[in-house]
Amino acid sequence: MIKAGRRSARKALFVAAILLPCVAARAASADTLDDIKARGHMVVAVDPTFAPYEFTTADGSITGYDTELLQTIAKDVGIPVQFQKMSFDGIIPGLIAGSFDFTSSALDVTAERAKRIGFTIPVSESQDVVLTTDAMPVASSDPSALSGHTVAVKQGTQPETLMKQINTGLVAKGKAPIQILSLQTVQQTIDALDAKRADFVVDDVTVLSDAAAKSGGADKIVGNIGDPIYISWGTRKDDTKLLGMLDGELEKLQANGQMKALQEKYFHTSFNLPTTGFLPK
Repeated sequence: MIKAGRRSARKALFVAAILLPCVAARAASADTLDDIKARGHMVVAVDPTFAPYEFTTADGSITGYDTELLQTIAKDVGIPVQFQKMSFDGIIPGLIAGSFDFTSSALDVTAERAKRIGFTIPVSESQDVVLTTDAMPVASSDPSALSGHTVAVKQGTQPETLMKQINTGLVAKGKAPIQILSLQTVQQTIDALDAKRADFVVDDVTVLSDAAAKSGGADKIVGNIGDPIYISWGTRKDDTKLLGMLDGELEKLQANGQMKALQEKYFHTSFNLPTTGFLPK
């Protein structure tokens, strides 16, 4: 989700302007998959600040669930991956503008995004949760209990959108809205909680469970918030051959158990994911 407003509109125009040559260069090709094969490698955008999905190790390498999944596909099709690091809120504009081939960063599948980009079959399932500490006056994930408090969320994400939607409901009931602190990375949201700049954090359970475990009990999850949502990778809408290739490879990894093994490695659980009918209307 791209933040609305004049600032984001100017940013989108700037991104489109600087990436226009990429769009023009691609116009002669029927599908990005043709470009990838001709080039000999795939250029894939990733925001490596979202452990355990994608993150950077101490030696600077990018790893994580999505990364290993993609590297398995790359090995199977014989096409290496070149990762392009960028902030999460620039990924969808960059994808549409043609600055890279596709993104393997974890994207929540939403109806608004589905109008703008193509989604692979789901690679995971997301459930947002509320993370807080005993020092904060938050004991429940019920929206009414969060009214008037400050939440830290990652900018440009579905949790940020969810908080705005919840605020609409709170205001309609005459309650104080949640104050939203939007930051660039998940770690920054957790740091804001620990520094008492925020009363709670909202993000995916697989991400915040890891954070809670690493805190040694200082941070805790108090409940789910919002509905479960699927997570996929993104392509451009007209890249049907590329999307078909990725879907075929992901279905293969579902069938042979490699996807499940990676889920258990990174999430300590696995998901029963659909291959059809997952796009919201």
